Amino acid sequence: MDTTEKHLIHAAFKQHEAGNLEAAVALYKEILEKHPESTNALFLLGTLHLQRREIDDACELLRKVLTLRPDHAMAHNNLGSVLQELGQLEEAEACYHRAGELKPNEPKINSNLGDIYREQGKFKKAVISYRQAIRKNPDSAELHCNLGALFQEIGRLDDAVGCYRRAIDLKPDYALAYSNLGMALQELRKLNEAVKSCLKARQLNPNNEVMQNNLGTVLKRLGQLDEAAECYRNAITLKPYYAEAHNNLGTIFLEQKKIDQALQSYHLAIALKPDYAMAYSNLGTAYREVGKLDSAIESCNRAIEVDPNYAEAHNNLGTSLQETGRLDEAITSYKRATSLKPDYALGHLNRGLALLLAGEFADGWEEYEWRLHIRNRIPRTRIKKLWDGSPLTGKSILIHGEQGFGDTIQFARYLPMVKALGGRVVLECQKELMSLLRGCSGIDELIEYVSTCKPPVPFDTHIFLLSLPKIFGTTLETVPADIPYIKVDSALCMKWNRRFHTNDNFKIGIAWSGNPKNANDRNRSCSLKDFAVLGDIPHITFYTLQKGTAAEEASNPPGEMNIVNLEKELRDFVDTAAAIANLDLVISVDTVVVHLAGAMGIPVWNLLPFAPAWRWLKEGDSSPWYPTMRLFRQAHPNDWLGVFLQVKRRLYDLL
Repeated sequence: MDTTEKHLIHAAFKQHEAGNLEAAVALYKEILEKHPESTNALFLLGTLHLQRREIDDACELLRKVLTLRPDHAMAHNNLGSVLQELGQLEEAEACYHRAGELKPNEPKINSNLGDIYREQGKFKKAVISYRQAIRKNPDSAELHCNLGALFQEIGRLDDAVGCYRRAIDLKPDYALAYSNLGMALQELRKLNEAVKSCLKARQLNPNNEVMQNNLGTVLKRLGQLDEAAECYRNAITLKPYYAEAHNNLGTIFLEQKKIDQALQSYHLAIALKPDYAMAYSNLGTAYREVGKLDSAIESCNRAIEVDPNYAEAHNNLGTSLQETGRLDEAITSYKRATSLKPDYALGHLNRGLALLLAGEFADGWEEYEWRLHIRNRIPRTRIKKLWDGSPLTGKSILIHGEQGFGDTIQFARYLPMVKALGGRVVLECQKELMSLLRGCSGIDELIEYVSTCKPPVPFDTHIFLLSLPKIFGTTLETVPADIPYIKVDSALCMKWNRRFHTNDNFKIGIAWSGNPKNANDRNRSCSLKDFAVLGDIPHITFYTLQKGTAAEEASNPPGEMNIVNLEKELRDFVDTAAAIANLDLVISVDTVVVHLAGAMGIPVWNLLPFAPAWRWLKEGDSSPWYPTMRLFRQAHPNDWLGVFLQVKRRLYDLL
């Protein structure tokens, strides 16, 4: 290299290093006009093109370097990066290997080899390569952060956290390491630590859209939806075409039941990133929320077309198929989801629920156990070994009530079976049910369920209430139905008898709405106005058993209905049970009222949506759980009129 060329290379590299890329390009080209085979100028100009993602130009120049100088290690390395960008992964891997042979002490080569292995899914080799890079440059915060990101991707979260913390020790102002640490901590459910780390990342780099987006994700996990939405909006302000932030904002709108805004966000995310499988899958969920099941199925299928291995999309497809009554196809979709992702708890749970709905109890109960692995479903650490059904003589067992009031009432029937195995039975249940269940057989002690602390009583073993059917091997033929198992206080019952006895009409208790927090409430609940078709049947008095905000509908009932509003008189479930005991019939949508009436042995007509809960099975007008119950099913989604016309015909037959 002559003095002039050396001087120009030095000047060009200074401009390159300072970020003055156009000036650097001009100088490199000036050199190449005079010295067209200058490998230094060719290499540096090729590297600059790679920086600017001008891939074809970079590839041409770096290949020319290697033609002139086959032993140029970093040219092999950078050509590997070019080929990786082009998706030619095997060729890129070969370049990195050759670079490593020529320059074995260069950590960047090992790091790049780790990147290619990671992209190929060769995670063990990727770990080895990153660790080799770190051994060669142990003080590189970036290398520790890269290894942490790999560990996080393959689920080794504790190892990821260690790597991120080491990166921060080496580089205390490393915003990316703080942000990644926050995301790993939130996956470990250490949400308070996670939000602190993400806040620190944003403080260090407030103008980075990824930092804003990640903070939003952690805040969403904490339930701070408005704050999370603000972070996503900040990310979008910083980068308007940031598809991931639009998708995440859509998930906030979806959770807030702002479906139109959710749909808009998902459509925008897809417009910005047409191969965005997650956004298509989420779009399907939003369509399902508003009953547009054909569009939901189409969106989920599009997600699967983009990414056939996206387990969540197969699960979402299954949910929409199930709501259209295509149960066998839904079960196939859930099975595909869990085969792609064997530890996918929600996929297993949904498959279990579908199998139970189909009456396939043996496999259904097994899959239903996956509910205990769903994030936030069981908020406390499970302590001691779960009961396996073995004899309990001389032992105490704590049974955890779970889910809704109706679930606790339905499965309380198993408590005498547990008691028969010889132990002392302690039931932990919702505060609202304690008075009602106090007289139930099989319970030695009742304690209030408090999600934020450990149970206040000692015990030898424990089990979740809805796991008892699996423990006892319940089949359709062996459902325990020793009815009634809910007893009503006789004095209170007489009080309500006096309340009703002056009325000679046929007395029907009604309820039209369940808990609005239930995921299926939009399908299972109707309105009091839907009962209006029954209003012209003579000699009936309707008594409202409805509680909550929906009870306000009784203040303006349909015109022809002879209705008595009991809402203010029903202080608790004991009052409701005593009122039900004095009625001739209960007619209700699928809510706690049908379970209470059924457990008391009172005639009850259960009004079901087209896609009912698993416990009512997919067909039939009777229930193995409650002998006094009759089921009325929609013929198609939202067919409440059809259900009430069925009810009307049956009432005429009855009266």
